[in-house]
Amino acid sequence: MSDKSFSIIGSYKTKNTVEKVAAVVFIACAFFAVLAVFSITLYMIISGTPAIFEVGLKEIIFGTVWKPNAAQPSYGIFYVILTSIVGTTFAIIIGVPIGVMTAVFLAETAPRRLAGIVKPAVELLAGIPSVIYGLLGILILNPFIYKIEMAVFKDNPNHQFTGGSNLISAVLVLAIMILPTVINISESALKAVPNHYKQASLALGATHIQTIFKVIIPAAKSGIITAIVLGVGRAIGEAMAISLVAGNGANLPLPFNSVRFLTTAVVSEMSYAADTHKRVLFTIGLVLFAFIMLINLVLNKVMKGGKKDADR
Repeated sequence: MSDKSFSIIGSYKTKNTVEKVAAVVFIACAFFAVLAVFSITLYMIISGTPAIFEVGLKEIIFGTVWKPNAAQPSYGIFYVILTSIVGTTFAIIIGVPIGVMTAVFLAETAPRRLAGIVKPAVELLAGIPSVIYGLLGILILNPFIYKIEMAVFKDNPNHQFTGGSNLISAVLVLAIMILPTVINISESALKAVPNHYKQASLALGATHIQTIFKVIIPAAKSGIITAIVLGVGRAIGEAMAISLVAGNGANLPLPFNSVRFLTTAVVSEMSYAADTHKRVLFTIGLVLFAFIMLINLVLNKVMKGGKKDADR
């Protein structure tokens, strides 16, 4: 019986073969990732451009009337684009500070027992399906917002009441939905900051709070910006929950107006759309795709600029 044991690094020839195979596998994975992005981009361009030539870019992007089934159809999505911008912006303004401060709490100040309760709750929040957020919004949030709406507009006979299904409800639901992403990634970034940064700051006489805001958070800035980027992607790409709480009306994005986001415009009408109507929905998808790509490029540039400032 042979006493030799198998080893993957038993000889130079074996090691060289493993290295070559691994290199091929890594290149193939990278190729498929790039191919997927390229294929999606190409498909969106091919599917989204016919309506631009048929209806007109100006009519689609800057038109304010959405009546695809009228005798003289209109395909204006300006209010829909504006709603996505306003809704996502306010969701980020509300959700990001809460998420980052919660991450700071978990990473730096929370007692171990309390952190053991909060952390699983945040992870559970991440696992809740988006339709559940929408249902909870209908049952809890919409009636509350409707009471506020009735109090504000009780003497206004021209106001069209929404039953609480309006921009405010959509923004609040989006802000809650992005919390798990922002909290988890920001917490990981904060915990990745070398401990000697904190020790040096405290040794120089800074308080714990000063150290958190002047040393730890700036050092974790790239990770926090990544959390914001993913939060923006989650907010702008959400459809199911928003379709349940926003009212689905193509109106100007005012707080108590029933509104429609880019995603809900596609989801709510794709099942029965045909001909030009369907092609315009693909154009809306192309606008959404371009919007997300633009946001990612801008935030990545900001993140790289922050790294350069840190290196200086």
